[in-house]
Amino acid sequence: MTDIQNFLVSLLAVVNAMSPYLLLGFFIAGVLHVYVPGRFYARYLSRDNKLSVVWAALLGIPLPLCSCGVTPTAVGLKKENASNGAVASFLIATPQTGIDSILATFSLMGLGFAVVRPVAALVTGVCGGLLVNRLMRGSDEAHSHEAAAQEAEKGCRLWRVLRYAYVDMLQDIGPRLVVGLLLAALINVAVPDEFFLTFGSQPLLQMLAVLVIAVPMYICSTGSIPVAAALIMKGVSPGAALVMLMAGPAVNLGSILVVKKAMGSRFTAIYLSVIVVFSVLFGLLVNALGIGANIGAVSGHAGCCGLEEPTHNVFGTICSCLLIALLAISLVARAFHKHEHHDGECGGATCHCHACHDNHA
Repeated sequence: MTDIQNFLVSLLAVVNAMSPYLLLGFFIAGVLHVYVPGRFYARYLSRDNKLSVVWAALLGIPLPLCSCGVTPTAVGLKKENASNGAVASFLIATPQTGIDSILATFSLMGLGFAVVRPVAALVTGVCGGLLVNRLMRGSDEAHSHEAAAQEAEKGCRLWRVLRYAYVDMLQDIGPRLVVGLLLAALINVAVPDEFFLTFGSQPLLQMLAVLVIAVPMYICSTGSIPVAAALIMKGVSPGAALVMLMAGPAVNLGSILVVKKAMGSRFTAIYLSVIVVFSVLFGLLVNALGIGANIGAVSGHAGCCGLEEPTHNVFGTICSCLLIALLAISLVARAFHKHEHHDGECGGATCHCHACHDNHA
């Protein structure tokens, strides 16, 4: 019974710390979705030059797309005549971070990690894109610019912002976010403090071990945050935690297979190599600079970064209740949507419901 209580207290502490930032981040993402035209992103990625690579990373970083969600988007950009380098930059940088995950990182892991994550995503994306342009020069195929007019969304813009932020986004990343939170709480109560201390003098070995786990698995940029923070609490170096934050969201087995089919083996090899090498390099840099060193110094149920007990954080508790309610509603709606469509005529190649999107991805 004590273990269950510890698990619930740990879970609530993490949720209380993250929920205000998540709610704000989702809202900002909704504003970006409604007020920034989709074709704005493709317009700046079509040139085969260094600037398109930089634009791809800069435009992708604030977008709350996971490694599965970014893959069809990147393939679509390629069909819009985006260069291979721009596609690679977008693929690498976008899933590593987003408006929501940057704010959530600050709430749970401090300013240092919140700054390092988007910087690492930018540098990794740009370097990966430039490398693809250099090693695959002349391999871009000519694509017809299929600019099929999208049907304009109608209705109140504020309602569309709220619907996208707290319905569509939660249906898409809600399950992964829940899994990340549960994993973090489980790590806090189930993993002995001494387990990761055996690697204390070998941070590089820690990073390689994390890579073996993080590359094939699926975890979104926001869901990876509580997992990384919990690992630091258990003795993993901040650099190894950053490897989890970079490599986990950036790639998974499903996205590797899709990218290989759409972009080719050479592109996929460069894409994977850049993610692995740069995540380790940034991990070593974080360890050298001492970023996140204070996270592991906090013990007990206070949680990461000195989180308050859930019952003492009134605002966090209110936000947590709102977030949990929205998550519950979105997950029920998601399950109902899946059941309703797959009992009907859903499942075709042109179906874009959440359930079909997950299956196709």
